[in-house]
Amino acid sequence: MELTYTLQQLPEVASKVLSGASTRTLLFYGEMGAGKTTLIKEIAKTLGVQESLSSPTFSIVNEHQLDNDKLYHFDFYRLRNLEEAYDIGLEEYFFSGSWNFVEWPEKVTELLPSDSTKIKLTKNDNGSRTLSLMPVK
Repeated sequence: MELTYTLQQLPEVASKVLSGASTRTLLFYGEMGAGKTTLIKEIAKTLGVQESLSSPTFSIVNEHQLDNDKLYHFDFYRLRNLEEAYDIGLEEYFFSGSWNFVEWPEKVTELLPSDSTKIKLTKNDNGSRTLSLMPVK
């Protein structure tokens, strides 16, 4: 699936991402400023996250409560090595059955579940974004 969208279309895009995702582990790829966190906030809101969501740049992972589930939001931008990912128990999160949203997954490629959904975001010259969604097998 490929979509080009503006900020005003985010609620619709979030719903389409959720219906198009083949797994509960979503890997968000894109350069700095591509809109990864903004899209994640909207998807989390669609899932029912009530509290304000921000990128866990320094804490590496934030946990958000859903009605009968959890959402884990990871930001690996500042990760220095794989050992730090092991230290937070990354594998436990990935195999918990809960939602996992991962920014900068390329930093932990070796640890990613083989069954994930890849979301690539591209910032366009006119301010819109293009999203490509595909399963990772």
